[in-house]
Amino acid sequence: MSRSIASLLLLVVSTLAPICASAADWTIPVAGNAFRLEPTDEGRRGGFQRDGSLRLSKPSDQYVVYFRVDRPATFQLSARVRSHGDGGSVRWKVRDRSFSVKAQGNEFELVQVGEIVAEKAGYVRIEISGEEGNGPDGVELQDLQVSSQTEGLVVDFVRSNDGNMFYWGRRGPSVHLTYETPKNLSLQYAYSEITVPAGMDQEGSYFMANGFSEGYFGFQVNGPQERRVLFSVWSPFQTDNPKEIPEEQRIQKLASGPDVRIGEFGNEGSGGQSYLIYPWHAGTTYRFLTEVKPDPNSTEHTIYTSWFGNKEQDEWRLIASFRRPKTSTHLRGFHSFLENFNPQFGHLTRGANYGNVWVVDTQGEWHECTRARLSADATAKGRHRLDFDGGAKGNHFFMQNCGFFDQTGRVGEFFSRESTAPDKPKIDFASLPK
Repeated sequence: MSRSIASLLLLVVSTLAPICASAADWTIPVAGNAFRLEPTDEGRRGGFQRDGSLRLSKPSDQYVVYFRVDRPATFQLSARVRSHGDGGSVRWKVRDRSFSVKAQGNEFELVQVGEIVAEKAGYVRIEISGEEGNGPDGVELQDLQVSSQTEGLVVDFVRSNDGNMFYWGRRGPSVHLTYETPKNLSLQYAYSEITVPAGMDQEGSYFMANGFSEGYFGFQVNGPQERRVLFSVWSPFQTDNPKEIPEEQRIQKLASGPDVRIGEFGNEGSGGQSYLIYPWHAGTTYRFLTEVKPDPNSTEHTIYTSWFGNKEQDEWRLIASFRRPKTSTHLRGFHSFLENFNPQFGHLTRGANYGNVWVVDTQGEWHECTRARLSADATAKGRHRLDFDGGAKGNHFFMQNCGFFDQTGRVGEFFSRESTAPDKPKIDFASLPK
C-alpha cells in the first residue's frame, strides 16, 4: 500500500458506531469498484458472481475497494452482505487495523462496519477478505454504503453499469497527448520514442506511440510471458465486426516483417492488425516510425507503414505496410495514448515517458513536436475514475493512469517539453526494411 493512499484512512470508532439518518449516503457497487489483489484466470471473473456480487470464502480471497473524496471527511461505513449455510464473516482492513463483520441469512442485508476518516482529498482504500471458518460458498458482498455529514462533499466512483461501465471503470481511464504539428504542410512521417520506467510496465498496458487519424502503433504487455508490438489501421467501413466489412473496403496487407502476424480486429471499429511478439523491457528506450502517404498508383488509396526498434542498438524492424481504400491523405491527427485493456489490472499504476517526438514533411524536412494537449476518455470525463495524469517533464512528455493515485491531469491544457534538437533522428528512409 502506498504511503499517500495509506495516510488517507484512520479507523477511529468501533464497528458498533450508529449511522446517522440525516447523513448523505453513497452506495458503491463492488462490481465496478473492487479488485482482487492477486488477479486470477478463474472464469476471468476472479470471484465476481454473475449478479455482480463478490464471493469471499477464505483469507486468501483478498480484494480492495476504492472511492474518491474531494475534501477531508468522516464516514460511517456499512456493507450489504449475505451468507449461505451457517453464515460467515468478512474481514475489513484499514491500514494496520482490521475488524470483522458477520453475515447471516441468504438475503442481502445492510450491516454496519464502522467509522473511517479521510484526512485529505483523494482515494480511499478499503481491503476486504474472507475469514477462516467460512463455508465453501462463503459470504457474498454486493456493495458498500458510505455516509457522511460533511457539507458539500463530492464522492466519485463507478456508480452503475450503464454503458457497461463496470467493465470500463475497472479497466480505468485512458489518457492521450495530441501533438502540435506544423500547419499548412503535408506530413509524411511520425517519429517518437517511449521509455517505460521500471515497475510501470503492468499487465494490460498499451503504450501507444504513433497514433494517426486512421490507426495506431505502439507496444503492449499481454501477459506475464508475452509482450507485443502492435500496428493497426481502421477500415473506412464503420462496424465492430470485421466480418461485415465489404471486400472493397477491407484493409489490404502489402508487406510485413519477419515473425509479424497479420489479422483483423473488431469491437472498437474494425480493420487490419499486425503484431510482433517481442520481449521489450522497462527502462530501455524504443523508437517508432510511421509513414502515411497516398498510394502513387491510385487516387483512392493510402499506404501506412510502421517500423520499430531498440534505439540504443540502432535497429529498425518492419512491422507491416497496409493499404486503406477510399482514402487519400498524408499524416494527420498525430497523437499518443496510454490505456489498460485488462480490467483485472485496473488497480495497478502504469506509465511511460514519450520523448524526442518529430514529424517529417513531404519535402523531407524534420519538425520537432514540443507542445501537446492532454485529453482523456469517457471514463475520466464522467468522473468514474480520476486516476490519470499527463504533461511534460524536462525533455519528454509523460502519461500515467490507473492505480488510484490522487493526482488528476489537467484535461484540455497544452504542455511544452524541452527541445531534443541535438538528438534529432538520423534515418536513411531508402534503406529501411521493406
